[in-house]
Amino acid sequence: MVQIVSTSVRLFAGSLLAGSLLISAASAQQPQPVRIRGAIEAVDGSVLTIKTRDGDERKVKMTDNVTVTGIARTTMAEVKPGSYIGVTGMPQTDGSQKAIAIHIFPEAMRGTGEGHYPFDFLPNSTMTNATVAEVAASSDGQKLQLRYKGGEQTIVVPPGTPIVSLRPGDRGMLVPGAVVSVTAQEVDGQPTAMRISAGRNGFAPPY
Repeated sequence: MVQIVSTSVRLFAGSLLAGSLLISAASAQQPQPVRIRGAIEAVDGSVLTIKTRDGDERKVKMTDNVTVTGIARTTMAEVKPGSYIGVTGMPQTDGSQKAIAIHIFPEAMRGTGEGHYPFDFLPNSTMTNATVAEVAASSDGQKLQLRYKGGEQTIVVPPGTPIVSLRPGDRGMLVPGAVVSVTAQEVDGQPTAMRISAGRNGFAPPY
């Protein structure tokens, strides 16, 4: 089985939406997304058995139209002004965010999850999906200025930060050993996948 990468370099994406009490009350009646990260142990028809990063075993049902996204390794050279990216980060005392991992969206996904919000990856971690306004060198790696509707964030990118790109995928990628991140909803007591991200060609994404 592909070894799941360490907590310090795991990624990926989800958001908390703020709104009025009326919207919040309505949302509370809807099934809340479930995020499952780990490696596929078995595939039985439309059901995946996943060994999570915490060591638990979860069974996830796939719908016929589940969205599968491929994750491929890339480099900081692909992060340029105008790129639309997502950054999993940790808040710093100076107000900046220290990147844990970066994923680069294809142009067709520009605007996906735009904004800055809490993320469930690590305690106090954040997600920033935004457009790169500036890229500059810094004493501790590189520094990005990200802008999104209603705000901006300064991101410090230490050397060795995992950087990946998102590409269209298919269910053929969902095989035993593949490392995945699943966004699901509980349907009749079973997690049912809405979106699945998986590493390409044996790559273990930084989840």
